[in-house]
Amino acid sequence: MKEITRLFDFPYYQLKNHPLEACLVTKYNSEWVSTSTQEYIDKANAISRALLKLGIKKNDKIAVISSTNRTEWNIVDIGVLQVGAQNIPIYPTISAEDYEYILNHSESIYCFVSDEEVLEKINQVKSKTLLKGIYTFDNIKGCKHYSELLELGKDNGNQNEVEDRKANVKPEELATIIYTSGTTGKPKGVMLSHNNIVSNVLAARKRFPLSYGDRALSFLPICHIFERVFTYLYQYVSIETYFAEAIEKIGDNAREIKPSTMTVVPRLVEKVYDKIIAKGAELTGLKKKIFFWAVEVGANYKPYKQNGPWYAFKLGIARKLIFKKWQEALGGNIVFMASGSAALQPRLGKIFGAANMPIMECYGLTETSPGISASDKRNNNWKIGYVGKVIDGVEVKIAEDGEILCKGPNVMMGYYKDPEKTASVMTGDYFHTGDKGEIDADGFLKITGRKKEMFKTSGGKYVIPTLLENELKQSRFIEQIMVIGEGEKMPAALIQPNFEFIQEWIAQKKHKIGKSFEDISNSEIIQKRIQKEIDKCNQKFGKWEQIKAFELTSEIWSIESGHLTPTMKMKRDIIKQKYASLIEKIYRPQ
Repeated sequence: MKEITRLFDFPYYQLKNHPLEACLVTKYNSEWVSTSTQEYIDKANAISRALLKLGIKKNDKIAVISSTNRTEWNIVDIGVLQVGAQNIPIYPTISAEDYEYILNHSESIYCFVSDEEVLEKINQVKSKTLLKGIYTFDNIKGCKHYSELLELGKDNGNQNEVEDRKANVKPEELATIIYTSGTTGKPKGVMLSHNNIVSNVLAARKRFPLSYGDRALSFLPICHIFERVFTYLYQYVSIETYFAEAIEKIGDNAREIKPSTMTVVPRLVEKVYDKIIAKGAELTGLKKKIFFWAVEVGANYKPYKQNGPWYAFKLGIARKLIFKKWQEALGGNIVFMASGSAALQPRLGKIFGAANMPIMECYGLTETSPGISASDKRNNNWKIGYVGKVIDGVEVKIAEDGEILCKGPNVMMGYYKDPEKTASVMTGDYFHTGDKGEIDADGFLKITGRKKEMFKTSGGKYVIPTLLENELKQSRFIEQIMVIGEGEKMPAALIQPNFEFIQEWIAQKKHKIGKSFEDISNSEIIQKRIQKEIDKCNQKFGKWEQIKAFELTSEIWSIESGHLTPTMKMKRDIIKQKYASLIEKIYRPQ
């Protein structure tokens, strides 16, 4: 094979260059089951032959919904793409109504589902869709199992037709439609071609120190383009890909298989860090002192021995005494982790770098397949707090208002059935990311904020603060509110109470609370009453958008004191600065 131009070329490339006995590995009934490169391709071809027998035409849409990453997903993916059809991956935990919308909008005619829970939601809406059939990966009574298609495609009499279909799939043609989690209105269908994704995989190959025979642990949802690109990358480099049983089992699975790499999101890194610190806090005496001394050393880490020989000496001791155990908790072989979906807090970048488990930050969007930039721990191409340098073949320019614009083979074909929305995010060949950023003198890209007020939590979920704020400002107890949480584990809020109304309410209820602004803000009764308002508001929003914590301020937000503009809009950055200590109290309580 001269070159890879379509997504289904990856397994064939692996077969020709470095075939694996354990190409894809999934745990069934407490046992890891390996699928070789040859078996992967043979099963994908059987799926393709079966799909042709079912009458699948070029450009038909087939949905795939799986609660966990698994071997079957990849086999179906290649089987669908080879016949010129499109794979429509759907996030498993969305509502039945969203399933209905995506299935209808994409005009999917068949659907693969992983388990009973997903099947139940699909069955609720099946009659309102174009679905002709559903196949499951788990054995579920009363539903067709995906092995029925392997059986149907066993006879290779129509393999020539599969080969014809493959030969006629062009790199610039549509491969997949990925529906992004909509924050307002319905999800948008991002159309990505074979070339969009292939170009990203090939560019990513140059950024990550991966070697033939390494092992990867895969657990981020493969319906997201970030994990999917890495899965193709693992196939390209001939890396054994193990699929974790569940997010909760990552630690156990990592200790079993000892991976050299995995992809992560900041929220997961935070959880791992919090667990480690909690265990450290349980230590006593000298052990506890040494543990937190090592954490303090790690908090000042800089790559490439920039801190000098004395720091390097201390780091060596910290690694030997403490950080080695952190490594062992993830199998002991981690070379690097790649982080995407949201900004990683620099303190986590430092501490994991110090622990010799460097996290390479990447940046991009579903619309850019997804990679725009990526860090590389080699050759001074890693700078903590930055999202690396722009990848090969992609161009980035910073607009006058600070917005990051991107141009290249990775930029989507457009939003499915929505040329107006597509046009609204494009200027010529440049895609408007909606993120603000800057590029430093060394070529490193830094994300400095969102052009709009929408932000992402560290779990990669979008939150539109104004929706929550507008809802809560309807409460008579709340005068001003600012929702925060950019890059943090959850949304929270800073609230200026409606002091005038609350003073009246106190008198009416005859509560024994002082009437000063400070007394009101510190009152447990008032905090509980405002919590009721928050709870009521939260019911109208998705779990990821809900306000999980808040702090009350004891001063009035005004134009004079700098909180508000002359048109009474909040100066968000100023408010954050003014109440930095309250924000710390919410997210990093002592």
